[in-house]
Amino acid sequence: MDTSTAHPHKDLNTERAEVQREPFLVALGERVRSLRARKGLTRRALALASDVSERHLANLELGVGNASVLVLRQVARALDCELVDLLSDEGANAPERLLIRELLRGRSDDELRRARLALTELYGQAGPADARTARIALVGLRGAGKSTLGQMLADDLNVPFVELNREIERVAGCGLGEIHNLLGPTAYRRYERRALEEAIQLYPDAVIATPGGLVSDPATLNLLLSHCYTVWLRATPQEHMSRVIEQGDLRPMAGNQEAMDDLRRILDGRAAFYGKADLSFDTSGKALGEAYGGLRQALRQQAGR
Repeated sequence: MDTSTAHPHKDLNTERAEVQREPFLVALGERVRSLRARKGLTRRALALASDVSERHLANLELGVGNASVLVLRQVARALDCELVDLLSDEGANAPERLLIRELLRGRSDDELRRARLALTELYGQAGPADARTARIALVGLRGAGKSTLGQMLADDLNVPFVELNREIERVAGCGLGEIHNLLGPTAYRRYERRALEEAIQLYPDAVIATPGGLVSDPATLNLLLSHCYTVWLRATPQEHMSRVIEQGDLRPMAGNQEAMDDLRRILDGRAAFYGKADLSFDTSGKALGEAYGGLRQALRQQAGR
């Protein structure tokens, strides 16, 4: 008897299930299975350790179980790994990456900074020390004074002033609004990085005013820190808001409290990344002349500029 036609409906359903399996879930299941094998755990042992049923784990490993985040967290804990090891293509089967991460586990922020600088030097991504200090980059939220103080600083130092937003538009061939609305944030970050790379190549001496969100892309931030002496221009959320409005942008006035709350969240989320700058200077409560004088003095003391 031809067994291939014994259960046609079952075969059809099985085939349909195979076709409909989501590739991400399949890859997730393979990573769970690989990590379980590395730990030498049976599926039953993992079920007991994670408090997740064997059936649920079987579906997860086969790529047909759309597990909740909480279940994945339980599985990750039972496998003694990070949740990202289950979700990311990198890490689960990369011994060197795991060994390096273990070396960095529990280190202080200062120790991690030294490790980052050592890796930057090792892989040749750091610019020469003299070249780095000759190129000053200003970071911070919109309204911090990057454009105004940056132009004054460039004039004083007799070097070009580079507004990176204009360079992004040049590279993209369209305005910032078009990039965001038509191409999306991923394209914008790509143009932003390319614009910074070109600015570094074109301007050995310069003052660069960067977009406020540049620090949200680790690769671009690494590039900036490696090739520029960076200065975080700080201000209170209230001053950021008032300065943007003074520049003629009345959009923050719509739902003012909500806009202020959003601004505080953005500042809180980026503060640690802005804090990687070589110098931090607070412009809050300072008139333009006072702010520039203070910034100029701080740069002379810290960077010899």
